[in-house]
Amino acid sequence: MINIKEGQKAYLEQFAQLAKVTAGEGAWVRALRQRGLEQFAALGFPPPRDENWKYTDVTQITKAVFQTAAKTDAVVTREALAREELTTLQCDTRLVFVNGLFSEQLSSIGELPTGVKVTNLAQLFTGQEQAIGCHLGRYASLEENPFVALNTAMLQDGALVEVAPGCRLEEPILIVFVATADGAPVISYPRNLYRFGAESRATIIESYLSLGEGSHFTNAVSELVVEEGAVIEHYKLQHESEQAFHIATLQATQARDSRLLAHNISFGGAITRNDINVVLDAEGAECDLGGLFVATGCQHVDNHTMIDHAQPNCNSRELYKGILGDQSVGVFNGKILVRQDAQKTNASQRNNNLLLSEDATINTKPQLEIYADDVRCKHGATAGQINAEALFYMRSRGITKEAALDLLTYGFAGELFDAMTWVTVRSRLEQMLYRKLSKTGRRIDHENRE
Repeated sequence: MINIKEGQKAYLEQFAQLAKVTAGEGAWVRALRQRGLEQFAALGFPPPRDENWKYTDVTQITKAVFQTAAKTDAVVTREALAREELTTLQCDTRLVFVNGLFSEQLSSIGELPTGVKVTNLAQLFTGQEQAIGCHLGRYASLEENPFVALNTAMLQDGALVEVAPGCRLEEPILIVFVATADGAPVISYPRNLYRFGAESRATIIESYLSLGEGSHFTNAVSELVVEEGAVIEHYKLQHESEQAFHIATLQATQARDSRLLAHNISFGGAITRNDINVVLDAEGAECDLGGLFVATGCQHVDNHTMIDHAQPNCNSRELYKGILGDQSVGVFNGKILVRQDAQKTNASQRNNNLLLSEDATINTKPQLEIYADDVRCKHGATAGQINAEALFYMRSRGITKEAALDLLTYGFAGELFDAMTWVTVRSRLEQMLYRKLSKTGRRIDHENRE
């Protein structure tokens, strides 16, 4: 007997409906969903007293009524997608999901090297895919995060990318999640599994966007496995409607001598929450986490990161930057955990924030939790406004105030773009940043500020 907590009833009813239409799927999928349901029922949605959700109130989400969409509910054309920046990248291989469900018409699979598999998960659910079943749901914790548990309970579709040992992909794989936001509010549960074999090389781009300005809810989970010696670059861009809700978890585990570069960019959403967790699970593993969040109006963006140094001789670097205007709110909560046996750890963490309005707010909490004694770890955070002297210098050379503010703000974010390997992706993101900045309120009087 499930004890229904506040806000859960509608989701439990949706689970019952999903169970009816997926009765023909493999027993392992049904068992995974059931485990997710039980954990979601036990946890409930996070209350304000939950330390991990202290600065992010999800009441707007739990009290809203979202409906799961069917494939026939929305029609998205290639022409509509072509107006979105990243969808026009020259990637031969792309998977497109509309309201969380795979669209074969909008997707394309290019010529892939032998040993590379790119497909959608749902088509594997009817078989006995034990190779998939033993990985899906293994890494992202159901026991601690109710939104991961809910995503697992409502598991329907998402991307599967498997790269065999030694394979090297010459161009990125693009995965696009489109939410239709003009009709009734819909909810989607993207679930992605990425597995990269030893000594492989690959780049994944996840893009979340809205067609329309209405409300919807995206609850996404990505599990990423990086085997020995693999070098992987992962981009996640969230540029959904400013009426949308977006909660996502990226869970990565790394083997010996592997390297992960993860870029997390948040431009959209009324409430956005990103949980990025990396486990350095063997000696020589290395990760670089970069994040940029830009908020205007009353947007709320929350980034929680955790780098778990579980083994010795691993390196991690983390840089997150926030640009906040109007009455927006930003949250950064980053933890570096160094376990007792993780000697020779080298870790750094930095969070820098630029406030473009006196009404903007940043809550930042960088953390080190160290149980080893032979380590090099540092962390820090800053929050401030645009330097008045730099602004004066630019204006004295004939640059308008608005242009000078944009250039200085872009310069603040430029360090993150410099770390991106793919020039075309970086260029598109820079263009999107410029457009986002044009919406940013600047009510601070930079000329007369004391």
